[in-house]
Amino acid sequence: MEFVKCLGRPEEFYNLLRFQMGGRRKVIPKMDQDSLSSSLKTCYKYLNQTSRSFAAVIEALDGEMRHAVCIFYLVLRALDTLEDDMTISVEKKVPLLHNFHSYLYEPDWRYMESKEKDRQVLEDFPTYCHYVAGLVGIGLSRLFSASELEDPLVGEDVERANSMGLFLQKTNIIRDYLEDQREGREFWPQEVWSKYVKKLGDFAKPQNIDSAVQCLNELITNALHHIPDVITYLSRLRNQSVFNFCAIPQVMAIATLAACYNNQQVFKGVVKIRKGQAVTLMMDATNMPAVKAIIYQYMEEIYHRIPSSDPSSSKTRQIISTIRTQNLPNCQLISRSHYSPIYLSFVMLLAALSWQYLSTLSQVTEDYVQTGEH
Repeated sequence: MEFVKCLGRPEEFYNLLRFQMGGRRKVIPKMDQDSLSSSLKTCYKYLNQTSRSFAAVIEALDGEMRHAVCIFYLVLRALDTLEDDMTISVEKKVPLLHNFHSYLYEPDWRYMESKEKDRQVLEDFPTYCHYVAGLVGIGLSRLFSASELEDPLVGEDVERANSMGLFLQKTNIIRDYLEDQREGREFWPQEVWSKYVKKLGDFAKPQNIDSAVQCLNELITNALHHIPDVITYLSRLRNQSVFNFCAIPQVMAIATLAACYNNQQVFKGVVKIRKGQAVTLMMDATNMPAVKAIIYQYMEEIYHRIPSSDPSSSKTRQIISTIRTQNLPNCQLISRSHYSPIYLSFVMLLAALSWQYLSTLSQVTEDYVQTGEH
């Protein structure tokens, strides 16, 4: 099905096919699970249960760094779950957070006092994003520098590291409006949405769709202000595995914001980037010139969709103009071929069917051999 969706996009089709045929391992090498201790195997099991996409980029990190980041991520996700539980009173929550490190040595420790969740309004958006995401960026940056895989400046520049986390967090919050509403969560900043409606949930009503999109565009414009810091941060990285680990989520976020910008679907259903698009980003975002080209591509996509009547239009154009000044190449990523999209898609479909046939034949042969051995 994913191949069919990409027929009109030859480059995505090509990369999806290449990814399925082994290109994945060039970007995300397979980790040797057999060499791990039993405790580390347990950590990676929980990691994959928590976030398969993040697990993949963590496992691709070099050496001991992957283990440090794996444990770091799991501990922070546990803390985040506790912090996000609005049914726990502040009087109970603060001591739990302060003493959480001690619970890591108690295998049977559980918190069982959560109640049915009520709808909560997030009152301090910047502070919330800093603590749940900015500190993650700062902590990871210090790990990169302490390992000597990266220069000390990477860990010392708190402002850029904070922006790396904030950009990802704000993108997730913007994209997940409808899902959070259905789950009784409200993360969009009240100081922004209250300018358009009385209640955040009102954006899901058809009569408020214009106001909803205007608020959406304002939030996306705010998130775009972190991109200059993202470019500066990524430009400093020298280890390939660390670069891939940091760059891939950032370009995914940029593509997601481009898909959400001025898009009514955010308030009606799920907005996701295509699988072929995601694979293309993963395989291309392995060096700084390619990352800059990707950023340029999506900034131009947003720029050409800015409605003149949008209240944030001038601010959106201004931040995109600022991003353009950061030595972004005045071109899109190089096309894979000069052939027409229809011809190329036909050739790729034929190749995909052939690969699928050979894979099935190989599996049947292997099963036959195993049966004979038994």
